[in-house]
Amino acid sequence: MNNLQKAIEAAWEDRSKLSEKPTQEAIHHLIGLLDSGQVRVAEPGEDGAWKVNEWVKKGVVLYFPLQQMQTIEVGPFEFHDKIPLKKHYAAQGVRAVPHAVARYGSFLEQGVILMPSYVNIGAWVGSGTMVDTWATVGSCAQVGRNVHLSGGVGIGGVLEPPQAAPTIIEDECFIGSRCIVVEGVRVEREAVLGANVVLTQSTRIIDVSGPEPVTYKGYVPARSVVIPGTYPKKFPAGTYQVACALIIGKRQESTNKKVSLNEALRAYGVSV
Repeated sequence: MNNLQKAIEAAWEDRSKLSEKPTQEAIHHLIGLLDSGQVRVAEPGEDGAWKVNEWVKKGVVLYFPLQQMQTIEVGPFEFHDKIPLKKHYAAQGVRAVPHAVARYGSFLEQGVILMPSYVNIGAWVGSGTMVDTWATVGSCAQVGRNVHLSGGVGIGGVLEPPQAAPTIIEDECFIGSRCIVVEGVRVEREAVLGANVVLTQSTRIIDVSGPEPVTYKGYVPARSVVIPGTYPKKFPAGTYQVACALIIGKRQESTNKKVSLNEALRAYGVSV
């Protein structure tokens, strides 16, 4: 693995090496390792912190110029792209409902369910997770086990800059319909996002469950129950309401991991 990393780093610094066969083989080998789950763009540590493997992201970026555009025919459908589609779902124990699309170089753990949806290269999706209808998992995004990405959810991708952290949804999270989580935001384990929550690195995530508000940015604490909100902000033209996210409480033990998103929100009197 060290030799593979050195080859990728060398090609990143000197793109002329992309014309050399050993470099090409190294990059193709890396994408194969990503596809089989033997390598990840980011991985959790025992302390709960995430380690980003920047060199792996560099390898994904370098894969694109090596690939040639080709026509891909799937029954009556035709695509024209550089990256092949993922195959052999049955052998991997993955359910893929038409028209689910996953690109080669993404990894789907056994037990993943893909409704008509999209998973991009470099992404990692854990066992028991459902990627629901028209949900998208962006490049290099990390989605944990037993997660539900509801209809129309957008999990953002990230390739460049290499040091940027990917978007991370940890184990056992519920992500409500039409939520958007981008720019490397991390949603910690067992959190619940109500419908239409939008999270970027600049979004204020305000815990309003206590006597005083507590503001977070870039991550949602574990077991938080989150809904969309607004706060007033002054501009030269006047004061206007700006979107934020509100933490209204913590997921209770009674709201166990098997209940629906609607039930989790109803526990806090939120209309669904």
